[in-house]
Amino acid sequence: MTFYESVAKQRRWNSFAGQMTTVVACSLLLAVSAKISVPFYPVPLTMQTFVVIGLGLALGPARGGAAVLLYLAEGVAGLPVLAGTPEKGVGLAYMMGPTGGYLLGYLPAVLLAGMLAVRGWDRHPVTAMTAALLAGAVIYVPGLVWLGLVIGFDKPVLEFGLYPFILGDIVKAMLAALLFPMAWKALKGKAGH
Repeated sequence: MTFYESVAKQRRWNSFAGQMTTVVACSLLLAVSAKISVPFYPVPLTMQTFVVIGLGLALGPARGGAAVLLYLAEGVAGLPVLAGTPEKGVGLAYMMGPTGGYLLGYLPAVLLAGMLAVRGWDRHPVTAMTAALLAGAVIYVPGLVWLGLVIGFDKPVLEFGLYPFILGDIVKAMLAALLFPMAWKALKGKAGH
C-alpha cells in the first residue's frame, strides 16, 4: 500500500474524482518544481527530479505515472510548465532539444519509484534513499542517449549531462530518505490515536 492509498483510505479520497484531482494537482506540483532553482555546486538544482521520484514514492506507479504523463502532455501542448520555458521555447520543439531524453526518463523513474514504494521501500531511510537513487539513475539512461544524439557523441556527454548532477541527486535522495519515513511515522501516529 502506498502512502497516498493509506491517507486516501483514512480520509475517503478513493473516489475517481478525488484520484483525478490528485493527479492534476501533482502534475501542477511538478510544473512548479521545474521553475524552482536552488543554488548548488557545480550547477543549480531544480527540484523536478525530486518531485518525480517523490510522486512515485507517494502515489505509486499508476497515479504517479499518470501525473508525469499529464505533465509531459502539458509540455507537448505548449504550456510553459517545463524548466526553461517559455524563455527557451515551448512545446514539442523544446522537448526535442538536449533535455528531451531526461524528460522521457521521468516516466520509467516514477514507475520504478512507485513499484518500490508498493513494496515498502519508502518506509525506512536506507531503502527510501536507495529507491530514490535507483529511480534517479533511470532518468539518465534516455537522458544521456538523447543528449548524445543531439550534441554528438564526439562531445563529452557525461561531463555535460551526468557528472555535474551526481552530488545534487545524492542530496535529493537523502531528502527523500528523511521525508518519506517521517511521513509514514506521522501517519501511523495519527492512525494510533
